[in-house]
Order: sequence, then structure tokens, then C-alpha cells
Amino acid sequence: MRAKLNPKWFYPGMHVKRWLLLLLVGITLAALGVSFVLRELYTVGFRFPAWTYYVTLQFWPRWVRAIILGLLSGACLLVALKQLSRSLISVLPASDQPGSLADLVYQQRLGLSGPRIVAIGGGHGLSTLLSGLKQHTANITAIVNVADDGGSSGRLRREFGVLPPGDIRRCIAALAEQESLMAQLFEYRFDQGEGLRGHTFGNLFITALNNITGSFDQAVKAASDVLAVRGRVLPPTLEDVTLVADLQVPVGAAAQTIRGESLIGKGGHPIRRVFLDPPEPAAYPDAVAAIKQADLIILGPGSLFTSILPVLLVDEVRAAICESRALRVYVCNVATEPGETDRFGVQAHLEALLDYVGHDCIDFALANSNRDPADNFAPEWKGRTEIVPFDIDEACPMQVVAANVINPSNPLRHDPQKLARELMRLLRER
Repeated sequence: MRAKLNPKWFYPGMHVKRWLLLLLVGITLAALGVSFVLRELYTVGFRFPAWTYYVTLQFWPRWVRAIILGLLSGACLLVALKQLSRSLISVLPASDQPGSLADLVYQQRLGLSGPRIVAIGGGHGLSTLLSGLKQHTANITAIVNVADDGGSSGRLRREFGVLPPGDIRRCIAALAEQESLMAQLFEYRFDQGEGLRGHTFGNLFITALNNITGSFDQAVKAASDVLAVRGRVLPPTLEDVTLVADLQVPVGAAAQTIRGESLIGKGGHPIRRVFLDPPEPAAYPDAVAAIKQADLIILGPGSLFTSILPVLLVDEVRAAICESRALRVYVCNVATEPGETDRFGVQAHLEALLDYVGHDCIDFALANSNRDPADNFAPEWKGRTEIVPFDIDEACPMQVVAANVINPSNPLRHDPQKLARELMRLLRER
């Protein structure tokens, strides 16, 4: 089987090329030393055996022999490096991260030198983003909405008094290696069993850790350590907050207020405003510190009113974003959210967001430019949602970058690799 050298050995920042060069210099000096000895033997009339004539290829010109020996030398070095990598990795401590020694070294170097990115939101949108970003840096901090009160998270919140673990669990799994058995276990949902049905293993695991450690943030850290995630997952606040919405009702109708994130999209009327109860929860200090140290801050993708804004409604978090000198990008959803952003175009998303954070807190918006997959919606979504129209005009309050970031196999969501590449491109151009 032909040995192949992993190209990651030659990537920038690996701290390997300089030592390979030194190795080659050492081999060259040794070869020169041997050549001096051989030349001295020739000059004193030493007679070599006849077979050395053929071994040293003296029947060919010197320049041909130089090329052949150079190629053989390079092949030997590559095979030796490959086998050395294999030998070293065989005695390293067990790891669930697949790949060669070069892959492991590359990921470690990536974590030390990659840009510091903070991603804000919740739901499937944020986990999709994280799964793409982790290929570019390990310096990722996800600040995840903790206002969820539906499904498994809502049940655990009511029964155990724990902050909702669902969105945080999903982000932890997204930052773990995709091939990790533990990551799959974290996302496993029980479909039967009295009391278990509907729960995911990860939600139960975080809840148990919360009871063992005595704090939700320590439970999240312990769960992240178990999965060896590439980055950090943090709550914006440790207070038990409820998301509340006032709806836009017809003139003369009674005012309508809905409490609870899971019910807001079912109110039957457009959302006028959302707010937290209690109204001024204390921010989690580590989340604020991560924002202040970031090179890139990403808002979304995710449900505008029920995933992104609940994080931004924590005053210290919002203030840290507005004061940051990082590149701040809002990622607009590719499809409208039934009950929340019906008939919203890109510009309506931006205007709604800026009503809460102000016009100086976002530098760019990134929006999908591909409307072709709209015909590929699953039957249950047709008529309920649409691809968000790219309706930007001169009144748009910020610069909008358009790119094809849609997932062709699931047009309701972003493609994680396309989205991450566009965001990293924006950061490089900055």
C-alpha cells in the first residue's frame, strides 16, 4: 500500500516546516561529509569492488544520477514521516477524534491561532452555524438563548427548576466531532417510556449535572468536557427568565400579551414587541467577557423574536456588542418563521432587529441570494413559509451582503459550510 503524506503538515501555523527544513539541512551535511570521505578514498587509489559500479549507477551521466538519487531521497523522507506519524499516534492517549497525527496537530494549532468568534442565538439555526464554523477555528463561544419553555426543555424546567437545556445541548453536540458516539448519544430522543418519551439523553444529562454540580453553568461546562467540544457554550444569564410578547391586534380589540416562548408564534397576530420577565436579568460574566474579546460577533441564524432577541434583551450582553470593535454580522434566516416573521423580507428582519439593538451595533447583514429551492419545500411546509425575499432598497439601514448560503437538501435552513465560508471571507476582508 502506497504511503501518502497528509498535506496538513505543510499548512501555515503547524510549526513543523521549520523542523523539516532543519532535518533536510542535517541530512545534506551528512551526505556531504560522506562524499568527502569517498572522494578521499578515490584520490588515494582505493579500489572499490566491481559491483559498486552498478550500485552507484556510474553507467549514467552524473546529472541523471543526481535526479534519481534526489527523487529516491525525497520518497524515503515522505515515507519515513508518514510512518513516524503512524507510530507516534499509536501510543498517544485514546481519542475519539479520527484522523492522523497531522489532523490532531492541525486542530490543536487551529485552536491556538484561529479567530475568536462569538455566535449568538438558539435553536437549529445556531447549531447549524457552529457545525460549519468549527472547521475554521476552535476559538468559538456560543451564547445560547435560555428562555425556551417548550418540549423536553420546558418539562425539565418546570419539574426540576433547571434552565432549559435543549438549545445548549444542541450547540454542544454541534461543536463536538460529528463521528463522536457521545455526540450521537447526546441527541438521542426517547420515543417511548413513561416519563421518558420526548426527552433527549443530553437534556437529562445536563439536568443531572446541574443537580450534581449545583449550578447550570458548571453543568454545561462538564457536559462540554465530556464531548471535548471545539469551543465554549454559555448562557447569557443564569436567571430564570420568561419571554413575553405583546401582539399587534386590530384597532378596538383588547390588548393581547403572550407569556412563554413556545406560545408566541401561535398568537394569531403579528408581534409588536418582546421583552423578558424579569426585565433586567444579570448577564453571565463569561458571556460578556467573550464578546469583549471577540474578533467576529455573529447574530443568528435563528428565530428572530424567540431565539436571537431573548439573548439581546439581556442589557449587558447588548451593550457589550454595541461597544465591541469586532466585526458584527447579522445572519438573516433563509425562510420566514410561521407566526413570527410571516411575509418578512430581508429589510423587515433588519428593521425589527435594529429596533432593539440600535443602528450602530451591527456592521453587516448576510442574506441568502438563492430563491430556486423554494419549490423543494416538504409538503407540510408549503403555504406556511417562503424563502425570505431579498428586497433591499436605498432605505436599508445597513450594508447587506448577498450570497447563496442555502442548503439545497433542506431549503428551510442554511448550509453550514457555505455559511461559515462567507462569514470567514467577510472577516478576512475586514
